[in-house]
Amino acid sequence: MGGPAADTFGGMGEDAYLLLGGNTGDPQRTLRLALAAIAERIGPVRACSRDHWTEPWGFSDPRPFLNLAVHVETVLAPESVVAESLAIEEGLGRVRVPGLGPASRPIDIDLLLYGGCVVEGPGVVVPHPRLHERAFALAPLADIAPQVVHPAKGRTVLELLNALRTPA
Repeated sequence: MGGPAADTFGGMGEDAYLLLGGNTGDPQRTLRLALAAIAERIGPVRACSRDHWTEPWGFSDPRPFLNLAVHVETVLAPESVVAESLAIEEGLGRVRVPGLGPASRPIDIDLLLYGGCVVEGPGVVVPHPRLHERAFALAPLADIAPQVVHPAKGRTVLELLNALRTPA
């Protein structure tokens, strides 16, 4: 089992923003369990958005997704945050099928932002490569971090969300 003391990044806590989502089983219970595991394995939860119920993105399913954005203070490197997130997902019943693409699932945890870092490496890309295209991620993130600047786009979370809602 990992934890906030393992594989540190610079020794100081960093602000990481995660998106939690799920649409099978009992999403509210699953996301509560995920929040507890995040606090234990990744770092203290500093803020959590309100519940956002959204339509599935990239596939059809009659079950809406429950999405939450979470602000975590962590000493883990981005790669370790992703590894711990995947372990939490697995522990909560997530089964990944290679090549399946978007599908219904009990839990998904994505690392959206990590401080002001841009990271591209095996298994981790931060900021999340499609964050700026996804209202279901930006809206919960805007609840807790509207003025945080996307380090690759140079715009705040709220500006990115408003750009999606405003026709060109």
